[in-house]
Amino acid sequence: MTDTLDAPRTKGPIVWLGMDQTELDNAYDQAVYAPNQPLVHARRNAATARAKARLGAPQRFQYGASEIESVDVYRSKMNRDNAPINIYIHGGAWRNGRSADFAFLAEMIVDAGAHSVIADFNNIDDVGGNLMAMAKQVRSAVAWVYNNASKFGGDKNRLYVTGHSSGGHLASTIVTCDWQKDFGLPKDIVKGAMLASGMYDLVPVRLSKRSKYVNFTDEIVDELSAIRHLDRLHCPVVVAHGTQETPEFQRQARDFAAAVKSAGKPITFIVGDGYNHFEIQETLASPYGLLGHEVLKLMELG
Repeated sequence: MTDTLDAPRTKGPIVWLGMDQTELDNAYDQAVYAPNQPLVHARRNAATARAKARLGAPQRFQYGASEIESVDVYRSKMNRDNAPINIYIHGGAWRNGRSADFAFLAEMIVDAGAHSVIADFNNIDDVGGNLMAMAKQVRSAVAWVYNNASKFGGDKNRLYVTGHSSGGHLASTIVTCDWQKDFGLPKDIVKGAMLASGMYDLVPVRLSKRSKYVNFTDEIVDELSAIRHLDRLHCPVVVAHGTQETPEFQRQARDFAAAVKSAGKPITFIVGDGYNHFEIQETLASPYGLLGHEVLKLMELG
């Protein structure tokens, strides 16, 4: 059963930044701070069904050895040749979700004159808790899109990434990837990123109950904590969180945005007043939404 914030209890030993184990576990459990999660997910599913009916089936291309290592491509209705590309990396606590669940986010992109690419990849339970395997998959998806953009009329030199929640974390590992070393590609293949409600320092996450299903190692914590690799960041980023998110997700966003700014890299920091973790994702679906507007501005489409 999920813990509640108002249940009476005795505070235990401090584990992280004044929090005991229960408080830290709750700070990495969105359902504790967003009791309307089922309602928001129901809205998302309904919006996805409507979007699929209007957009039709996407083109699907395989970027890796297994079928799930594929991308869904929704082509622009306005500009089908040499159009900019937005790659969406989905969330779900690293445990849930498929690309087909997020078609509702494609419609704004295609209506604005860009191609929407939604990456599919294994969940953490499928890869034995190895977060590095997931990061390698999403990085490989981006590399494939860059190398094969012409197959669907995309402009590889206008490639942008959006991620939310654990997808925000994975997207942060994309923009801090060593593209030259790992893929033999230019260091700046990504031209901009929206990082919404993500995690950028895995140290406290390792201390939380998420370590029960993620096999954190020192190597994983180091390589996949984007805040440690800002020297590899070569594009503008938008970092966002809602005021009703958990204290740790708010702090993660604040600290990462401050670190990017201190490193002299272009950063836009967005705080969504009144939004919880799941509600703020919905704003990515509209050109008038808090985050959707910022995505289009980042891509120079709005």
